Amino acid sequence: MDEIKELDQSHWPPALLEIPEPPKQLYLIGKLPPVVDDFIYLTVVGSRKFSHYGREVCQKLIAGLAGYNIVIVSGLALGIDSIAHREALKVGLKTVAWPGSGLARDSIYPRTNYLLAQEILKNGGALLSEFSPETKAAPYTFPRRNRLMAGLAKAVLIIEAGNKSGTLITARLALDYNREVLAVPSSIFSTSGIGSNKLIKEGATPITESQDILDVLGLTNNEEQSLPLNEIQLEPKEKVVYELLVFEPLDRDSLIEKINLPINETNSLLSIMEVKGLIKETGGLFTIL
Repeated sequence: MDEIKELDQSHWPPALLEIPEPPKQLYLIGKLPPVVDDFIYLTVVGSRKFSHYGREVCQKLIAGLAGYNIVIVSGLALGIDSIAHREALKVGLKTVAWPGSGLARDSIYPRTNYLLAQEILKNGGALLSEFSPETKAAPYTFPRRNRLMAGLAKAVLIIEAGNKSGTLITARLALDYNREVLAVPSSIFSTSGIGSNKLIKEGATPITESQDILDVLGLTNNEEQSLPLNEIQLEPKEKVVYELLVFEPLDRDSLIEKINLPINETNSLLSIMEVKGLIKETGGLFTIL
């Protein structure tokens, strides 16, 4: 683990100085994007007891943000937090972990995510805490941490939240700080999504695709940067998909039938093309970007 530094206030993300109770000190391992650079912080939080749906949604939404100056912030916790960090690393986004503890090696919580913390640092990310390095996680440290994750971000994205959870605390704090609150709709039969659906009823922006997040953050659609087919660098199999979608949107089953590849290989190909920003799936139909 790298050296723990007490961060001079002049190097803090400016948003942290805008909240009613800013930290008195801030400890850092790794690197934050320079204040002068045009990076946008997006806090992503959700249930520790996530569903398969929650995992897939988190991965898909973050994958669709690849290539933008977005920093994914989360709490290093088990569940959706860990998935958010890992997906950000996978698609090349910067990520910042804010554990509910100090940053000393023996203090970082949860201990099972110590290797994830190291991976974040190896990929140019950072760990942040307002607690002295040796501070152990305790019931009071998590709400304190949550206010800073809400305060740091331009928007807070909720992916699955129970009716009573720390995730909802983060959402309420974000509202208090005039941050955008975004929530992914969940099934009405899902106990892990009761809180998310409640937030939407109370006015949170519903998120069903990555472009919804980009719109809230004020970032341009990749459609504005699209190139003619002969100017796009495509692998042979990608070109087959692209040429099919030039003429009409197609659902997954139709693409599998027309491409004539094994189902697993086709699904992998479509996922890679989505991550590259070549195609997107909306309402069950794939279209080109």
